[in-house]
Amino acid sequence: MANLTLRNVRKSYGDVQVMHGVDLDIVDGEFVVFVGPSGCGKSTLLRMIAGLEEISDGTVAIGDVQVNDVAASKRGVAMVFQSYALYPHMTVYKNMAFGLKQAKTDPAEIDKRVKAAAEILQITDYLDRSPRNLSGGQRQRVAIGRAIVRDPEVFLFDEPLSNLDAALRVQTRLEIARLHERLETTMIYVTHDQVEAMTLADKIVVLRDGRIEQVGSPIDLYDRPDNAFVAQFIGSPKMNFFASGDLTATGKTTLGRDIAATMQVGIRPEHFTLADASNAVVEGTLELVENLGEYSLVHLLTPSKVEFIAKTEKPPTVAKGSTIGFGVKQGLAHFFDANTGVRIE
Repeated sequence: MANLTLRNVRKSYGDVQVMHGVDLDIVDGEFVVFVGPSGCGKSTLLRMIAGLEEISDGTVAIGDVQVNDVAASKRGVAMVFQSYALYPHMTVYKNMAFGLKQAKTDPAEIDKRVKAAAEILQITDYLDRSPRNLSGGQRQRVAIGRAIVRDPEVFLFDEPLSNLDAALRVQTRLEIARLHERLETTMIYVTHDQVEAMTLADKIVVLRDGRIEQVGSPIDLYDRPDNAFVAQFIGSPKMNFFASGDLTATGKTTLGRDIAATMQVGIRPEHFTLADASNAVVEGTLELVENLGEYSLVHLLTPSKVEFIAKTEKPPTVAKGSTIGFGVKQGLAHFFDANTGVRIE
């Protein structure tokens, strides 16, 4: 196990710079998730840590060793890819043992490690099967097992659940969380799915356009986003944003501060409360109701045609086209600069 340190890490392809001076500290044993929209640089950053992409500038250190010029196979990392990349002509056992065999590890040690990893991942009964006789979830566990047997200092996961259906994603996500708890090894996990990020991470790194927007625990990012981008990216459904003109006259005086034209007010769907016209912060015309049983997602449109979503315990009883007023739970509105997106305390 090891700390991981990135200092001023940059990546360019010719004249095009895609990573812009990333600084990051990952503590020994942490589960860190890189999250962000497609093209934000999260997989590129992971591959630079792994040694699969050359670093244009800056340094990457694992423990006390700078690894910029160290070959991927010598960095003490193991990577699990989006594709399982299993050898179809080899059994599960041989797939898991292949890397160790190539490294000329003692056969008795190989056998010990493969069987121990199989037990951890509950695939002992599949060791003699070929990959084609396994489900998608089982194949992904074999790919993870192939990483475990290397006994790395750092595990790297590049969107490992993307090829699984919804039920298998949930199941495998839980297995990865339990694996981290059992191994206590540093893990870095790339995903575009903020639900995966929120449920797995000790620390989330939100990336946009090759830059870090915010680093923090899932609850920190949810409760105190540094800017409007993070506020809307973390949370599902995403945070609603309103300009001063979208708020009722009452809303402008009950949110605890003057709402200037240069401010945006952010309100999460679950932080709305039903209110009458005399104490509503925002009003909307009912457009659609998604009744999900446990709760309902109510889609509305303000008079200025801004769409927003309120999360309610029960579906509204009024007809579509009716106007509904909402207040906000005390102290749970967020304020951002409308021009820069930066949080206003």
